[in-house]
Amino acid sequence: MAKLLHFIPLLFNTFIITMTLFQTISAQTASSPAPSGPTNITKILEKAGQFTTFMKLLKATQVSDRIDSQLNNSNQGLTIFAPTDNAFSSLKSGTLNSISTQNQLQLLQFHILPTLYTISQFQTASNPLHTQAGNSDDGEYPLNVTTSGNQVNVTTGVIDTTVSNTIYSDNQLAVYQVDKVLLPMALFGSVAPTAAPTEAPAPSKSEKRVRSSDAPAGSSDASVDASSAVSLNSYRVEGVLLFVAVLAKIFVF
Repeated sequence: MAKLLHFIPLLFNTFIITMTLFQTISAQTASSPAPSGPTNITKILEKAGQFTTFMKLLKATQVSDRIDSQLNNSNQGLTIFAPTDNAFSSLKSGTLNSISTQNQLQLLQFHILPTLYTISQFQTASNPLHTQAGNSDDGEYPLNVTTSGNQVNVTTGVIDTTVSNTIYSDNQLAVYQVDKVLLPMALFGSVAPTAAPTEAPAPSKSEKRVRSSDAPAGSSDASVDASSAVSLNSYRVEGVLLFVAVLAKIFVF
């Protein structure tokens, strides 16, 4: 009995310590942040790195907000082709500044498919794929994706590139790295200029002379020659009349 009484304080202290730990753990659990929210495209690109330019453009045009809203409020999947910073650096100087803000928006939307595609699903995709930039059936925004083994090829009619990495993939969103900016035909397609009609060279002086001598009877040159002939004939008639008048005077006297 004495031994049992000896252990009672020890058991009591153990109980107090256990309750204190329980309360501490409960408090920490209650104050801990909630689990991470829906998928956020900006966080995905930030974590992956080397997509700073693409991320800035998404924010500036508010496309990133639209992506997040669609992912959070619908079950519709998305596929995004994300060009690297080097891809933007490789563009000709002034390429982005040469198009309007609205066209920059369409350029970014051209990198987004309104359907979720896994790498294996690209093998059976029907080209041209539709993008958020517009209907590809009219030929303005054609995006064709083909596969060769594990390689995924992307062509826009302006550039050709490949998917070099899978940045992110879940049951609603797939983000793929491309090493070139996808330039659509509608904004960057080259159109051959129409050749202006060539003007006939001005005739030379010698040609003018030839044309004058070969002019038809109704031309101005022919009219000049006819008037000269009439004047000459009138002179001849007047001469004959004068001669007759002189002879008449001689025979009268």
